[in-house]
Amino acid sequence: MDTTIFDPTAPLPGPPDPWASTEQPSHRDGPPFHMTEMIAAEPALVERILAAGATPGSGAAQLAAAVTQVIRSGHPVVVTGCGTSEHGAIAVAEILREATGSTHIWSAQAFELSLDAPTTGLVIGISHEGVTGATNAALSAARAAGAGTALITVTRRSPGAALADIVVETLELDQSWCHTVGYLSPIAAGTAVAAHITGIQVEPAAAGDLLRSGSSAEAQERAEAIAAAFAGIDRLLVLASGADRAAGRELVLKVEEGAWLPAAYRDLETFLHGHLAATGPTTGLVVIATDRRALQERPARFRGALSAARVIGMPTAAIISAAYDAQLPGELTPAGRITIADAADLPPAVAALLGSATALQTLTERLARSRNVNPDPIHRDIDRYRQAADAADAAS
Repeated sequence: MDTTIFDPTAPLPGPPDPWASTEQPSHRDGPPFHMTEMIAAEPALVERILAAGATPGSGAAQLAAAVTQVIRSGHPVVVTGCGTSEHGAIAVAEILREATGSTHIWSAQAFELSLDAPTTGLVIGISHEGVTGATNAALSAARAAGAGTALITVTRRSPGAALADIVVETLELDQSWCHTVGYLSPIAAGTAVAAHITGIQVEPAAAGDLLRSGSSAEAQERAEAIAAAFAGIDRLLVLASGADRAAGRELVLKVEEGAWLPAAYRDLETFLHGHLAATGPTTGLVVIATDRRALQERPARFRGALSAARVIGMPTAAIISAAYDAQLPGELTPAGRITIADAADLPPAVAALLGSATALQTLTERLARSRNVNPDPIHRDIDRYRQAADAADAAS
């Protein structure tokens, strides 16, 4: 095991120069995993990304100007990515919609976008290393069709950056393949872009403190309790609404790749339309509720979903803000809950997406521990899973 002392406040390494994609993370027999350290590093990382993005002439400032111009011209802004980066794209689109008030901003899966690229407007790619084939194909197709292109990525030296008119660099590289930094970095960059659009800067320390609340010692203890309560489940469902839908999808991906537990995402209302028929006492349920908008309608519907799950006998847990904590009775989440600060000084979408990030990652990491799984290699330390990934790439 690597016994190097890890400093969570120090900058993470960037990609090598000349650029090269990452190799499988070094093996660790037990925690702290690389993922564990990445979660600990995220508050300071986000503070650095926000501070750098606030400077005039930064990539974030350039992208804000481009987004503003495109929206004023009546053209679309489409944010795209794959996997964790697709969830980052959903989050960035939500943040930009909130900042601009425009309905002409949405997200799209990169492969699908590459087949039907817009001919006007702006396509913003999200790719942690800038090497994802489908995302780069979407940028290339958009550029060929006549749209502008931008990329939020770790370095402008990456292959994807060559396809973008504007590059927003996040500079620090995730050291685990169960990407946490890869999810949170574009959210921080998107927050910096939105701040230039609105003219209201987000205080880096406020964002950092919010992230710390989701990975605090108390949050870790609660995550361990939830993991213990879920010991007998054979699959997990995750429910969310509003800005939390990106986090819900990301938790499902993290749980499947990092803890090897089958999981599925459902929009809050969708869950109540037929899906209950396939659930039972071995189906775990986690609700993510941190979006402070519609604080009458959403808590009421969450109460309905959790009450239904209680009747069926599903073990239920929650990642919620303090506002939801006051509105969802404790008996509705007997497996436990992780409660994060409300962060009323941050825009609602930003507060939700930053606040839930470290909490969902901490829960995943504790689920992996409880299942004796190392989350870092996302199962590709096992020959057939690595070979399966290679086969998928070769067949394409």
